Amino acid sequence: MKNLLLPSCLILFLAACNTQTSEPIVEVETPPTIIAATDSESVVLPLPLPATSSPDITEEDLALRISTLADDAFEGRGPGAEKGELAADWIAQEFKRIGAEPAVGESYFQTVQMVSQTVDEGLSTLTISSNEEKAPFILREEAVIWTKRQNELDLSFDESDVVFVGYGSIAPEYGWNDYAGLDVQGKTVIMLVNDPGFATKDPDLFNGNAMTYYGRWTYKFEEAARQGATAAIVIHETEPASYGWDVVRNSWSGGQADLVRKGGGADRVLMEGWISRDTALAMFEDAGLDFEALKLAAAKPGFKPVPMGDLKAKGRIVQTIQRATSRNVIAKVTGTEEPDEYVLYTAHWDHLGKAESPADEKNFTFQEDKIYNGAVDNATGTAALIEIVEKVAANPPKRSALFAAVTLEESGLLGSAYLAENPVIPSKQIVAGLNMDGILPLGPSKNMVVVGYGASELEDILSDVLSEKDRTITPDPVPQNGFFYRSDHISFAKKGIPMLYADGGNDVVEGGIAAGTAAAKDYTVFRYHKPQDEYSEDWDLSGMVEDISALYETGARVANSSDWPTWYEGNEFEAIRKLDLASDE
Repeated sequence: MKNLLLPSCLILFLAACNTQTSEPIVEVETPPTIIAATDSESVVLPLPLPATSSPDITEEDLALRISTLADDAFEGRGPGAEKGELAADWIAQEFKRIGAEPAVGESYFQTVQMVSQTVDEGLSTLTISSNEEKAPFILREEAVIWTKRQNELDLSFDESDVVFVGYGSIAPEYGWNDYAGLDVQGKTVIMLVNDPGFATKDPDLFNGNAMTYYGRWTYKFEEAARQGATAAIVIHETEPASYGWDVVRNSWSGGQADLVRKGGGADRVLMEGWISRDTALAMFEDAGLDFEALKLAAAKPGFKPVPMGDLKAKGRIVQTIQRATSRNVIAKVTGTEEPDEYVLYTAHWDHLGKAESPADEKNFTFQEDKIYNGAVDNATGTAALIEIVEKVAANPPKRSALFAAVTLEESGLLGSAYLAENPVIPSKQIVAGLNMDGILPLGPSKNMVVVGYGASELEDILSDVLSEKDRTITPDPVPQNGFFYRSDHISFAKKGIPMLYADGGNDVVEGGIAAGTAAAKDYTVFRYHKPQDEYSEDWDLSGMVEDISALYETGARVANSSDWPTWYEGNEFEAIRKLDLASDE
């Protein structure tokens, strides 16, 4: 969940959506700078490129690149904002300076068209009840609703039968199908969050306590659409969701950014949404059903969907829709022996931009600084990407390398999703990938934390690299929170590409796990997604150099071998990979 705030260009963009329009799509003129910037050298940058830099990964180069990307001159790197997009131009020119080729034809840029949809909460409603006179749910308090359909301003449905479909998952590798024998055409499906493995803590069920992709709300809505449902509603509970109702209320209310969808999103359900636990309890009681008993049943193999008695659902979405534009920045280094096989490196360059009022993310505490510089999130990852580009360009491997600085991560991983759906290199030619997002400057550590540990053979390679430096891998300490599914690598994993997301270590040399945990908590509480996330000359970047060097070496070992690292057996993306590699396309 990294869409709690929006960059300044989108704040203005979304504010304009609160007025009803007579046309379903409002075209917003993109700043001329963005349109003209297909050639990055045609743009005058607010900050210069480095005069020189080392082909090695160094603290000096990292400091310069992080401080530049986090400078006020880029106004928080808001995607679509004129000064924010200049950060993309700076990255492209830096790619060219250090010897990487453009990867989008003769350009470094892939244009990403996005849509913002804002629900009019005064006119939009959802009711699920056996009583025709029942008042609609109170939006934000009892329910949050939206639609992914992008070509209509006013959508509605009535008299929809309601079915509880457990976790709403079809997971063949786990022998699980919550929709077995059920036709949900025209129906409203009600689902639990997370997956049966988390609910039971059974290590042999799904992935035990660690969330799988089938536990993500994104998957649940996608599957409901594939099944032909009219509406899909997830029941919020704090522990399995890993966040409170306030996060749901704040994140899914107001303008929602999305990619321009084929067919205007007509293949999605008419309404998606969340209801609170208390709302769900009352709804199940109305249907004469025991929520807790059904929740237990839904986590057991053989669960069958349960019609919810006389309940009927009806709803309406009234929305405004606008478009905007940003760009992915993509470069490559051609391999010396296998140029058509690639190792992918990713990091998102965007952040939250500039607030229109000087306030923190709660919008209550006023302060002078209005720029969300995003030094850690993700100037560090972008600088790490450039460091690796420079070292690879100076030492071309046998296989090619593809480098993607993607946009719109903070709006829901949209830039990486666009690249995955519109690849510059076919997924079957990408051997493996590594993602870098938010590297804390904690100094040297004894370990690196692998988010989503237990996914692929890339972890074995990283483990070998670290062991040579007397360092170790630490598994994701909170796998139930599903962080593996919340950063850009997941867009490529969903296409079957084995991806590694390894964070800096939490067992720091000076102070151990206690110091590392305290520093991470301090960042999360006081700087994450706040204007205080700024670069400091006091940062100790030595540990960051070690971590980036380990990721470089992991990628280099793949790039200089003939091996194709695979997902571990039983991983939810294993079958997709096998089909992709076997296809003729």
